Amino acid sequence: MSDGNGIGDFDFFVGSWNSVQRRLAKPLADCDEWNESRATTRCWRAFGGAANVDEVRFPDWGSAGLSVRLLNPATGEWSIYWANNRTGELALPPVVGRFSNGVGLFYSKETYDGRAITVRYKWSDITAMTARWEQAFSLDDGQTWETNWTADFTRSK
Repeated sequence: MSDGNGIGDFDFFVGSWNSVQRRLAKPLADCDEWNESRATTRCWRAFGGAANVDEVRFPDWGSAGLSVRLLNPATGEWSIYWANNRTGELALPPVVGRFSNGVGLFYSKETYDGRAITVRYKWSDITAMTARWEQAFSLDDGQTWETNWTADFTRSK
């Protein structure tokens, strides 16, 4: 992690990774059915550690995605944007946040199936060889969360 200004916070993710991705079949619908895919990710650094891009491929789902992470040097906060090859569009708004004590928390206000939600991305369990990412939705402004996507990463050899 960085020295507090945010630069380099995502350097841990630079390189190639394998992962197991799990998505809830129907978020916010009292569903307990999960879909799973293997995935490969290639990540690179930009702007001297103040930006980061990764491409992830989900062979079992027949899709791919792209994350773009940009550091706001004035606030020390990261904005994380997502796109996938099915729509070819950048999802807006980005989730915004920072790392504290080795955990990254990033939030946005969005709409899902016509309902106002808060979205949270969480990066945790970060080592030289592993990392975990989770996405969760909240219908009550962050009082309770439903995790609907997880990714457990292992660095490729």
